[in-house]
Amino acid sequence: MRGAELRVSFAGLERECGLDEAGRGCLAGPVTVGAVVLRADRSILGLNDSKQLRADQRERLEAEIKEKTWAWAVVHLEAAHIDRVNILQAVFDGMHTAVESLRPVPELLLVDGNRFRPFLGIAHRCIVQGDGLYQSIAAASILAKTARDRWMLEAHERFPYYQWDSNKGYPSPAHRRALIQHGPSPLHRRTFKGV
Repeated sequence: MRGAELRVSFAGLERECGLDEAGRGCLAGPVTVGAVVLRADRSILGLNDSKQLRADQRERLEAEIKEKTWAWAVVHLEAAHIDRVNILQAVFDGMHTAVESLRPVPELLLVDGNRFRPFLGIAHRCIVQGDGLYQSIAAASILAKTARDRWMLEAHERFPYYQWDSNKGYPSPAHRRALIQHGPSPLHRRTFKGV
């Protein structure tokens, strides 16, 4: 685990907000955005890109992140919204909604990825693979992933034949076979290839 190597700050500001999403490449369910403003005086050991952590590690860190940060937010943008505006714009909408809810207001937004739509005049930096470089982005990725996984587990109870308990809406072979057999559910993204 590379958590100890992640940088605490980008610019040395007190209120730097990490932003990341989960579920961009899924065929079903929401894209979920996490936003986290860490506190320099309350360290969280083991932060890392959520994809590098086991589910039990993410869940432990989720609780610690929520307890020890200045502010955090999680926003789900559901399939209908994604179909209406496209996945990239939905991610931006989720990031904006998350940032707008944070108190105190961040001084700098650290965005995982290479694009962002500026918001409220807050300075931002796009950082490719930032969830493996900066603690605040890693924390945001953990909140987004754990919240989205729970959302998909609940959705699995309604639509078990897609096996979202194991694939979380990603285009696994079992998910694709279920789409052919049963067609799309109301939670599928109709504009995505393969749905």
